[in-house]
Formats: sequence, C-alpha cells, structure tokens
Amino acid sequence: MTEHPYRSQPARAFWSRSVAKDFAAGAMTVGPEPLLRRGDRVASAGSCFASNMVPWLESSGLLYVRTEDPHPAFAHLPENLGYRSFSAAYGNVYTARHLRQLLERASGDFQPAEDRWHEDEGVIDPFRPGLRYRAGCDEEFDLLTRQHLRATLDAFNEATVLVFTLGLTEGWESTLDGAVYPACPGTVAGEFDPSRHRFHNFSAEEVRADLVEFIRRLRETNPGVRVILTVSPVPLVATATEQHVVVASSYSKAVLRVAAGETAASMPDVSYFPALEIVTGPQAPHDYLAEDRRSVTEAGITEVMQTLIAASDLPEHGAPPAEAQPVGDPERSPQMDLSRRIAEADCDEVLVES
Repeated sequence: MTEHPYRSQPARAFWSRSVAKDFAAGAMTVGPEPLLRRGDRVASAGSCFASNMVPWLESSGLLYVRTEDPHPAFAHLPENLGYRSFSAAYGNVYTARHLRQLLERASGDFQPAEDRWHEDEGVIDPFRPGLRYRAGCDEEFDLLTRQHLRATLDAFNEATVLVFTLGLTEGWESTLDGAVYPACPGTVAGEFDPSRHRFHNFSAEEVRADLVEFIRRLRETNPGVRVILTVSPVPLVATATEQHVVVASSYSKAVLRVAAGETAASMPDVSYFPALEIVTGPQAPHDYLAEDRRSVTEAGITEVMQTLIAASDLPEHGAPPAEAQPVGDPERSPQMDLSRRIAEADCDEVLVES
C-alpha cells in the first residue's frame, strides 16, 4: 500500500507541530539557497516598512547600494518621506506598477505626459512630490530628473540582489497615460483634478504581470540579479473604496501576497520572504503592532530581520545591529523611533489624513 503524501511532510507542514507548539519564524523560509550571500550588493525599493531593513543589512556585512547622494549644499539639511532611505532618491514605491514605470522611465522607455507641477515654491516632481528642496525652473527640474533616473538605473544594475516590499494595491494614476503616482495628487503636493487623475485598485493578475515585466526588463541589463519579494505588514492608513479600511487592507494584502507568491513560483532566482506572515499571522504576539494596530514595533521589526538574516549566509549570522538594542526607556529605542517616524511622517500615504 502506498502511503498518502502527508505521511512524508515535515513538521512545518502541520499546524499542531509548527504553530500550536514549537513555533519558529525561521521555519517559514524554505528554499535550497540562502536568501542573501556574503559579498552581495543589495538594492531595495518599496513601501515605508522596507526602509527598516537597511541598518540591519549593513550591520550584517552587506553592501547596501546607494547611487544618489544629496547635493553637498543640502547634505546637512533634513529630508522627509524616505527620499534618503533607499538606494536612489525615489522615495516610497507602494505599487508594482509604480516600480515597473520607474524602471521604464529610467531606461528611457516611458515619459509621463504629466511629469511636473508648477507651484509658487517651485517645480514639483509628481513622482517625488514630497521632496523638500524643489527645482526653481524647468531647466533645473529637467537636469535633476535626468540625474535621478540615471542614479536609479545605476542602483538597479549594480545590485546582485533587489528586495522589493509591496505595500498597496490602491493607487492613483493619470488619465492621460496611466502613469502611477506615489500619492493621490493634492495630498502631498499638487491639486487633484478628476479629469486628469483617477483611482485604481490593482488586481492580483495586474500586480503579477507588473512584477514579471519589471524583473524581465531588469534582467535585460542585469542578467544575474536575484529578486526577493515581500509584502509590508503595515495596513492601509485609509481607503478610497467604499469598504471599511480593515476589509480594504485585507483585500490589498491578500492580492499582494498572491501576486508575490505566483511570481516567485514562476521565475528563477525570485524568492518570497514572509514579513507579512511574521508580523500579522495568527501566531504573532500582540506586541508586534503598536497600540494603533498599524505601526510595527521594535519587537516585530527585530523578528522579521533576524529571520531574514538567519535564512542567509552572512558572517554575522543572526546578530542584530547595535542600534536595535534598547537603550534607557525601551519605548524610546532608536528602532521604535524609526517605526514611529515611518508610520507617522515618512510615508506619503499617511498624508491622506491631513
């Protein structure tokens, strides 16, 4: 008699053996190869949550790719909304369509029809609307945009690993050509015009298609790059649908999870990392989310990053960075401050409540 397939399944396949007791987050990362390897050059993009990984990666001995530094005249001044938190100054990239179009723009294959907004304080980039220091004229804007897109392409091409954290399915796009903005026009900057701007809630198939096309294009110029996909555990701050925000968040995360999983299953050297499941799964401790049930706490960030590092081949295997260690009041540790800043100020998305 042939035994049924469940007889040979490992403990991680059974709820009673791997969740109800003896839970270990590391058991959720399954794959024959380490996610990150010694000598990797890591670039990243994605939602606000994605910027949490940078100090951990660098403290583990990896090179985090940075190709766009601020002008020396502005380097000592503060910036906002994550423009200095990623490999280039593209800020938060919430949707797969935005990521795809970012690469298309950097490669010279897409030029948005509505590529700038003129306001009294200068020329605003609709795709980086929160930049604190804006161009004073169209000529300066064109120069800065070319430099930015060149730096973006350099970052994508220099990386041996690109990590993309999907954040949202809800987005706002141009009615002229479908160009996707990081925030609804009129929230961070610009003015909302229903004749030029429309809401779009991406489906699982659309997200998957955008991810596949982005990776295909990326590998035209960087053929050896590996990709790690993950889904932000941070819920929507608000929804433009008629649903309750909890229902809308559930839909959004489910769509992103399906699309990321299907993309990873269908393409070589593409992996899925379960940040969403670690922080919001039924096994997750209550204190992985703050009192607002949206901000990821120091404990949640630490669990996610230690799991990622443990699934990698790094010299400082599993060691948290020094800045993650609570100093004095644990409620004011640097990692908690980072989480609060990300949830309260560093996300374009949050400004829809203003």
